[in-house]
Amino acid sequence: MKIRYLSIALGACMLAACNAPATNTDSISSPTTEAVNAEVLQGDILWSARLPQRWNGTLLVHSRGWSPVAGQPAPAPAQVEEALLAQGYALAGSNYGSGGWALAEAVPAQEAVITEFSRRYGNPQRTIAFGYSMGGLVTTALSERRNPMVDGGISFCSSMGGSLGMMNMGLDGAFVFRTLVAPDSEIQVVNIDDDLQNGALVRSIVEEAVNTPEGRARIALAGVLAGIPGWTQADMPQPPANDAEAQFEQIIGSFPGGVFLPRTEQEQRAGGNFSWNENIDYAALLETSGRRDMVEQLYRTAGISLDADLATLAAAPRIAADPQAVQYMRINYTPFAQPRVPLLGVQAFGDGITSPSLQRGYAEYAPAALMDSQYVEQAGHCGFNEAQTLAAIRHLESRLDNGQWPDRAPPFADHEPAPMLRPCFQGKVCQ
Repeated sequence: MKIRYLSIALGACMLAACNAPATNTDSISSPTTEAVNAEVLQGDILWSARLPQRWNGTLLVHSRGWSPVAGQPAPAPAQVEEALLAQGYALAGSNYGSGGWALAEAVPAQEAVITEFSRRYGNPQRTIAFGYSMGGLVTTALSERRNPMVDGGISFCSSMGGSLGMMNMGLDGAFVFRTLVAPDSEIQVVNIDDDLQNGALVRSIVEEAVNTPEGRARIALAGVLAGIPGWTQADMPQPPANDAEAQFEQIIGSFPGGVFLPRTEQEQRAGGNFSWNENIDYAALLETSGRRDMVEQLYRTAGISLDADLATLAAAPRIAADPQAVQYMRINYTPFAQPRVPLLGVQAFGDGITSPSLQRGYAEYAPAALMDSQYVEQAGHCGFNEAQTLAAIRHLESRLDNGQWPDRAPPFADHEPAPMLRPCFQGKVCQ
């Protein structure tokens, strides 16, 4: 059987497309009066900026997604840069001075960009942070600072559910997969020596398992518990809610990349394993997901017992985290779900890399006056076009101008994703 899946490299968002919205070739170029091109800001941090001819007074501070290397700084994703300039926005951003899970470096680097931009060009009338994927979590962190340097933030397709909650959900999916599908394999779910080698091993096992009804059912269970939605592929229509097989094909499209999330570099930073599943009841989590019926359909087709597999999971040895590693990931960065400036989350209905449940989880714990959650009826990771990006900016600007969130309007659509199964927000909850 030929399957569509995302590699671990795409799951890690190593590709530039993971950090950038889709292109609209009809955008109008706007000449700039000033530009900073990859200048040294401080230490290893490089920054770039562009100022339009007719600046509207707003600075947009762009936070990029995950990258294995620091690379070159982008003042905005290339696909929307000219459109934003044409609307009069000034743009700036840094490369954080580091690759990898660079939350520790990213937040102070972005604040240094704001300081330098203001020194060079004068204080903006308004500063809005925006970022995609991991950059959306950076944006969330900037919005939660005790004395924020931004007036508002937009977190696109992001891991705003935070480091600990997101990675615990990934552990759950990986643990279920290894326990039920490949119990005798050398798959690592934590303390991973090499993400790419581990991912290659997982893919080889997936390719065999999808050829059996039993393997498909168990992969679906793993995907659901990891938070992978039933629609992930941008070039395919959303499956009907009662079509378990079609939803499985969407889940497998993000397996293993959306389950076996990159850990090697994060664990090196943290000094150990930061994820745990002690005292986790997977039967209860499956009920909470609201997706048990879909999984049961696949189990019935396979002629195997879902309850028996859940009992196997309940009896399996659990994984404990290293306290010092948990503390590192709490700081870098597990949100409080308490933004101090208006924060807008924008996510697709179907994102198999950063689960839409992460945005729902943040919104459920954050004050509605300061956090608004919007969804776009499409699938794929960070595929927002120019019109959608500008609509998000206008939505936030309306909140900043009027003191309340505007009513939902296109391109945003009414949607409630599955719940975040392992919420973890500082001072509130951590399961």
